[in-house]
Amino acid sequence: MPAEASKQPAQERDTRPTILFIAGFGDNASMFEGMAGTHLADRYRLVPVNLPGFGAPPLTETTTLEALAQTVADEAVRNRAEIIVAHSVASIIASLAARRPDCPLTRIISLEGNITAEDAYFSGTAADYDDPVTFRTAFLERLDEMAKTVPVIRRYRREVSKADTLALWQLGTDARRFSAEHVPGVVLRDAANVTYLYNPDNCPDSTNRWLEENEMDRIVLENATHWKSVDQPEMLADKIAEALQ
Repeated sequence: MPAEASKQPAQERDTRPTILFIAGFGDNASMFEGMAGTHLADRYRLVPVNLPGFGAPPLTETTTLEALAQTVADEAVRNRAEIIVAHSVASIIASLAARRPDCPLTRIISLEGNITAEDAYFSGTAADYDDPVTFRTAFLERLDEMAKTVPVIRRYRREVSKADTLALWQLGTDARRFSAEHVPGVVLRDAANVTYLYNPDNCPDSTNRWLEENEMDRIVLENATHWKSVDQPEMLADKIAEALQ
């Protein structure tokens, strides 16, 4: 290999298309660790991204959907990424990033992303609390109860406990505000070329109705949990590859 080539950044030498991954509310890039061992990594360069406050140092400004969207847009530019996989409330963040004129993202794979206000069943509850600490305590207690019957939530609860307390509350509060002022599904649909991956059993009735009544490419993941990249990475890799055909 010529000496000049060896000095190039890895992403410049790697000719595979890049896929960014961003996790949902309170989670971080560890949510997608299992994807590295799937066949998807043979064809694509997989880049899980830690967002500020959620695996990366928190913002000095208020943690909002728009502020995190700027981080995602910057990562897309840096990695020359046109594709993003976004989980849950992160679909709103990906949508807002893709709408920025300088952002190269043109393809969003939404993993049960927010479509209606009812999808903010975790994040939106932050607005019910007057301070970050009270919300964090109540949210972790809620996850402890859920984990008794849904084992995959144990990992999620552990990662949420690592999130920045203020960022968690601010993001959740902003998600509630956004869903009251917009229909997240419309924002997602209009932002880029979108495929929605979901198990209808995991979604509120309002979201299932919206998907039936509105035109959006979608793939049903039967018997999948909400954290399919954690406990069903091979199946998810198959469906992402199908969406990108």
